[in-house]
Amino acid sequence: MSQKDATMNSTSLPRRRFLQTSAMAGVSAAVLPALAAVREVPCPAQAPEIKPFELDEITIADLQAGMASGKFSARSITEKYLARIEEIDKRGPTLNSVIEINPDALAIADALDKERKDQHLRGPMHGVPVLIKDNIDTADSMQTTAGSLALLGSKPARDSFVAQKLRESGAIILGKTNLSEWANIRSSHSSSGWSGRGGQTTNPYALDRNPCGSSSGSGAATAASLCAVAVGSETDGSVVCPSSANGLVGIKPTLGLISRAGIIPIAHSQDTAGPMARTVRDAAILLSALAGVDPRDSATAASASKAATDYTKFLDPRGLRGARIGVARKYFGSNDAQDQLMNNLIVAMKRQGADIVDPADLPTHGKFDDTEFLVLLYELKADLNAYLASRPGAPSSLKNIIEFNDSNREKEMPYFGQDIFIKAEAKGPLTTKEYTDALEANHRLSRQEGIDAVMDQFHLDVIMAPTAGPAWLTDFANGDHAVGGSSNAAAVAGYPDITVPAGFVFGLPVGISFFGRAWSEPTLLKIAYGFEQTIQARRPPRFLPTLKLV
Repeated sequence: MSQKDATMNSTSLPRRRFLQTSAMAGVSAAVLPALAAVREVPCPAQAPEIKPFELDEITIADLQAGMASGKFSARSITEKYLARIEEIDKRGPTLNSVIEINPDALAIADALDKERKDQHLRGPMHGVPVLIKDNIDTADSMQTTAGSLALLGSKPARDSFVAQKLRESGAIILGKTNLSEWANIRSSHSSSGWSGRGGQTTNPYALDRNPCGSSSGSGAATAASLCAVAVGSETDGSVVCPSSANGLVGIKPTLGLISRAGIIPIAHSQDTAGPMARTVRDAAILLSALAGVDPRDSATAASASKAATDYTKFLDPRGLRGARIGVARKYFGSNDAQDQLMNNLIVAMKRQGADIVDPADLPTHGKFDDTEFLVLLYELKADLNAYLASRPGAPSSLKNIIEFNDSNREKEMPYFGQDIFIKAEAKGPLTTKEYTDALEANHRLSRQEGIDAVMDQFHLDVIMAPTAGPAWLTDFANGDHAVGGSSNAAAVAGYPDITVPAGFVFGLPVGISFFGRAWSEPTLLKIAYGFEQTIQARRPPRFLPTLKLV
């Protein structure tokens, strides 16, 4: 359900850690005069000619206001997004972020327009086009393949809970987004955003840069305003890293807040879907639509008394005031420029009344990297086999997928192989002591001895760190060049993590992450919204062919 771009150490999986650089970006000098000294981005390449787009950067509230006034209809909005996808995703800059269009999108829009005319509104998502990652089952005319040719032609028997909730909310599932194939768990040398079915997704801020995986298409498409909002999925970093790399807000919720049923899995102890949006408010609206108890996923039972029906009620423009924020310094250090930006942002948060505890590092930082990867290997085999067994017409097991890839090497493995699949296939059942010991260590070290321990010690509301470094150059010959990353503790713990645009490093967006205890989404959203309203760092992409750094 997410990615292998997780947060592992360099010996167990060198590509997994995401964090990194910082220098100034879209932060108001009036709010942060200290940032004026941070270096400017030199000599970017000339941007291509791209026509203005009426829905560029538009919010869900703006869309609803337009539909209420008659300026827009669900159909006209859908038509505009479809035309934009054709113009800049399939042609022009060629982001390659959308792997498939929903052929029923306009008919769904027409039906929702009729409901509006009949005074039946389902909520804030009514008539709003959404793109979803191609590992989220839809029992309709679209494929669900995780980017793999092995799953083409086999159809899920029913909608995922995510798709079901979107339909119930009145959202229009506009299409599926490209992704790192199998959510980036196939190879330790992969290029994030590449799939055998969809090819390589590009980053709209600089087309030769990587959009980060595995929810790469959801990130690039939302950043480029090809949809109102999108849904990604994460095992470790797959929502927050592409959100950071594409200048977005991304929410990796508490495990169990959103059902995993009907999403092609990696590991049930960490997998979750999550919203990706251009604003905290839009991400909160989408989170409200996706959350809910699902009998098909026992982990959601705990959310019955924990989930909110409307997460926007926690948004407070003064959310930083009085917030006690711990700085996880051990996630810094990958890039001097990014550290400089983060330090300036810490000053800005203090000026807004935040109480900063610096440093506030996890006592167990770096101690569960190897056990995380071990758990993912065991659960990948068990969970994917269980999923495939319930998928009509699909290969029946991970072993069969490996064989398919070997038989279709030219199409499926032109750049990188499947070493992680092979390691997972060699693992035993989930009763194996090696697995149960590793899972126990993961939860103990990331929860009670990790996030909970440091929050108890310093009486924190949240922990902050850079989300991930600026996008690296896409490189098929060598694979990803990502370094750093702060997603692993919340991912392994199953705790929530929200990334918000923080600024730019050499012309590339980077995010700041706020993470904390289980079910603390209300607190995280309050602080994230206060940060967003103070800093206002998001800027739309310019679709530069490259960045000239001199």
